[in-house]
Amino acid sequence: MNYLAHLYLAQPNADSYYGNLLGDFGGKKLEKLLPLPIKLALDNHYLVDKYTDSHNEIKHAKLLFSIKRKRFSGIALDVLFDHFLIKNWSQFNNQDFNYFKHNCYNMLEKNLSIMPSNMQHVISRITQDDWFKSYETPEGIGIALDNIAKRIRFKNEFSGCIDDINKHYNALNQVFLSFFPQLIDHVISQAVEKNLPQIFPQ
Repeated sequence: MNYLAHLYLAQPNADSYYGNLLGDFGGKKLEKLLPLPIKLALDNHYLVDKYTDSHNEIKHAKLLFSIKRKRFSGIALDVLFDHFLIKNWSQFNNQDFNYFKHNCYNMLEKNLSIMPSNMQHVISRITQDDWFKSYETPEGIGIALDNIAKRIRFKNEFSGCIDDINKHYNALNQVFLSFFPQLIDHVISQAVEKNLPQIFPQ
């Protein structure tokens, strides 16, 4: 999953938000140095990713992408699912999305000084440039994916992935609506961080 989904599946506090995103920035190397709350949040990140990658609905969704982009379909789905979470926000949360978003930004900035340098750079851009605002539209997702394609260090055909997404947009949205509640239930049942966030529907 991508940044917004990981934050949604975290505890609503600064250490949990930090740990739940740290997994995308070499968190494994820091495990032994982390305070327990951040370590558990990192574990929750890996729980989410493992469940997502192994889920049959996700495997089938990857087949919707063209052959030349199938190698990167997991990355595309991760970012796209942040868009679908925003699009379908009211089905999962009664809290105003903009309130949730800005609270996440504020909480992330509290731990900015202790983040690895590569994470500091990305988190600063997320909060200052309001990345989640751009995730609200398919066009914004297309730009985000093209930017990822530019950062890949070998020649690739990932650019233009939004064409595959637009072709199967409704089907992919239905995959998200089916899969995400199952992921929420899995996080709740495993209770890696013990005190579960109140944002989950009862």
